[in-house]
Amino acid sequence: MTTVDRPVRYVDVVRSEWTKFRSVRSTYWTYLIALLIGVGLGALVCVVSANHFFSDPTLYTRWEPATRSLATLQLGQLAFAVLGVMTVTSEYATGMIRTSLTAVPRRIRMMSAKLIVYAVASLVVGEVISFAAFLVGQALFHAQTGTMRVGPIMKFLVPGGVIHVPSATLGQHDVLRVVVGAGLYLTVIGLLGAGLGVIFRHAAAGIAVIVSILVIIPVLVEAALPTSWAQPIDKYWPTNAGQRVFYLHSAGPNLSAWWGFGDFALFTTLVIALSFAVLHGRDA
Repeated sequence: MTTVDRPVRYVDVVRSEWTKFRSVRSTYWTYLIALLIGVGLGALVCVVSANHFFSDPTLYTRWEPATRSLATLQLGQLAFAVLGVMTVTSEYATGMIRTSLTAVPRRIRMMSAKLIVYAVASLVVGEVISFAAFLVGQALFHAQTGTMRVGPIMKFLVPGGVIHVPSATLGQHDVLRVVVGAGLYLTVIGLLGAGLGVIFRHAAAGIAVIVSILVIIPVLVEAALPTSWAQPIDKYWPTNAGQRVFYLHSAGPNLSAWWGFGDFALFTTLVIALSFAVLHGRDA
């Protein structure tokens, strides 16, 4: 019996990266944590806020059920970002990167396959979490009933004086965009983490940078800079702008939903391009 050698195809590299990605326990644990935060904690937030709807009339003027049901994804995004970093840095930590580059000497080919696998998996999981959080949240809102004798709310009253907490459906204007956009945002934040993982090669460094981009720098900008400086920085800061895609309305000077997401996607693309340049120009 003879064997025929053939060049390694790109699909073979993708399959190899998929095998590595799904064989690591941290992948499942991280996605599970994101699910618990997005859906489990999100459901708790929906129940609490629905109860407050009847005791706090001011909630009526700022009640956005679609966005409110997805609020905890701002915490769940950390799980996607950390997994993106670890998807890359785990191979550097174990030395497996040398074996990978021996099998696939073209580094950009290997790393792009790894990012494709991560992006597809995270897109599926992110959309599942987003739709689940939305549907569970809206069901909890609709199930919560009470009475309120405040003028602007009277139009929601049904015979008997009992009202449901206002909920949203996917058929309402821009609601589907909010839900789909949340899953897209989670995918891109993970890709940003992966790009930083390639650049820094160490999990601690990559996670520190992504957390700084997500949380620390925006807080420092708002706290330390004058409003005339802080507002434009906040408007165009990639993660802040990207989050506009899962807000129903764009308040104040913020970018619109898709312009903000485009700003975020462009920044992530530049980071990945830089990571490929760094990967190509240094030793494993």
